[in-house]
Amino acid sequence: MRSLRVLDTHTEGEPTRIVLDDHPDLTGTLAEQRLVMKQWDWVRGVVAEPRGYDAFVGAWLRPAEGDEVAGVIYFDAAGPLGMCGHGTIGVVTALAHLGRWPESGEGHLMTPVGRITAWRHPDGSVEIENIPSRRSLKDVKVTVPGYGEFTGDVAYGGNWFYILHESPVELIPANRRELLRMTSLIRDELHRQGITGDDGSEIDHVEICVPHADPTIDVRKFVLCPSGADDRSPCGTGTSAHLACLAEDGQIAEGQVFVQESVTGGLFSATVRRTPEGWVPRIRGRAWVTAESTLHFAPDDPYVAGLPE
Repeated sequence: MRSLRVLDTHTEGEPTRIVLDDHPDLTGTLAEQRLVMKQWDWVRGVVAEPRGYDAFVGAWLRPAEGDEVAGVIYFDAAGPLGMCGHGTIGVVTALAHLGRWPESGEGHLMTPVGRITAWRHPDGSVEIENIPSRRSLKDVKVTVPGYGEFTGDVAYGGNWFYILHESPVELIPANRRELLRMTSLIRDELHRQGITGDDGSEIDHVEICVPHADPTIDVRKFVLCPSGADDRSPCGTGTSAHLACLAEDGQIAEGQVFVQESVTGGLFSATVRRTPEGWVPRIRGRAWVTAESTLHFAPDDPYVAGLPE
């Protein structure tokens, strides 16, 4: 029987399941390890029902490649991810809980898409500096029957996003099911038209950002994730991609604090600065440890890889 020790956190409502155990087949760079994990059907079972649910993002802790505190590979029920902002905040919180990160201080994590710097503040919040982010395409139009025409940007913040600034469906908790349906259809239409990120990369996230009624909060957001769930947090890689678009359009200044609220009420604050490699975002939020457990995968369990999709 395969068993894995895990530690669960949530970041502003969005869960992360952190795998603490090693695996003998994970060798090489994190990018190479990510490709190996992509071949493992059973990894889906770590985060999918019956052991998890569709909103879970997994974070497999790996040995550091240099002076980092740890390496990490993110994944959800649809497969490995390039990066995860809320997951990084959760991982830093978990490492502090385990005594592997200073209660208040700076450290680094290595991910398949690059090195991340993070700070744990005295109030328990975590600030992360993500990889350089960028916009690839501006004002891309798609039409979805029943909802009309949408105009959005294609941008990268560690994952690829189609970012909209208006929605025919109001961004409130009661509309989450309808928002999931609409954004799933938008993503399907992007795929049907062959609209991609750079080098043919799949756009697997759809993000809606609309002005907030509260003057202390800039936008309310809804984000469709690759698993088909919505992000309960304001989404770290989505925030990164969005800030790159705003900065390109001169709608946000370097160092200006930008506050976002998810549909479920989670808050992130963020800033951005220009570098030769792209717009580098810094995102701050909070995570909490919720559980420590051991997952078991019996060889005769028909749901080792999760329930059928």
